[in-house]
Amino acid sequence: MTESVHVLKHPMTKYIREDRQPWIYCSGCSIGIVTGMVARAIDNLGLDFHKTVVVSGIGCTGRTSGYFKTGTYHTTHGRAIAFAEGAKIANPELEVIVVSGDGDIAAIGGNHLIHAARRNIDMTVVCINNFNYGMTGGQFGPTTEHEKYSQTSPRPIGNIEHPFNLVKLAASSGATFVARWTAVQARRGTRSIEKGIKKKGFSFIEIIGACPTEYGRMNRLGDGLAMHKHLLEVAEIQNGLPPHEAELDYEKRIVCGEFVDIEKPEYTEVLREMQRKLKE
Repeated sequence: MTESVHVLKHPMTKYIREDRQPWIYCSGCSIGIVTGMVARAIDNLGLDFHKTVVVSGIGCTGRTSGYFKTGTYHTTHGRAIAFAEGAKIANPELEVIVVSGDGDIAAIGGNHLIHAARRNIDMTVVCINNFNYGMTGGQFGPTTEHEKYSQTSPRPIGNIEHPFNLVKLAASSGATFVARWTAVQARRGTRSIEKGIKKKGFSFIEIIGACPTEYGRMNRLGDGLAMHKHLLEVAEIQNGLPPHEAELDYEKRIVCGEFVDIEKPEYTEVLREMQRKLKE
């Protein structure tokens, strides 16, 4: 007699391509956690798979789109938001979600970030900030903190440049919803992603994550467990704080919360209205 075996599956498996397993992420990396946040947000909102597109660029976080069963684009380096804009303008009925890293979005793709926010095009950008280019060897990037170490800013001097504060950048560029959480604040982060998706306009959610293999090793921050524990210890929740006051100091204080939630005309709606008037 053969006994049947019931295999339990994670509830978010229905959104993930199991044929792409195992994950490429290093042990202790935060990207898997944030992938779960995005999947749960999609699930909680009951989004239509046929009208949802997940877009990403190049890098560790850039591999995220390939794991989803929704429509996906794995784009060229720095062009995730540009591709997402094209998809949204071509079909405004789509729900467009960008998931990519700080280097992809804020360095090589920085121009696309500020102009998509300025236009207020309806998309949700989830940026996992791990303070370096993790996939290509751990070089410093636009969010690497001053005097921190990387493969291209080694000891004893460290990084001579000063970093972007992405919350301030997105808010000052015109984003209508802006939030920041750490990877250990998964429930709060998921709720903000849901709010961003529902928002009619450009939403930006920064998730501060851990890269123990590169950034953590270079700065002697410990393994993934130690880095995530540290994120929990230094996170300071201040919902509604003016975005220019949302400071980020990895060692001492990471201000988290939802900082911007305003209303503005959305780009594709304005574009359609303009096209309608031109036809009259």
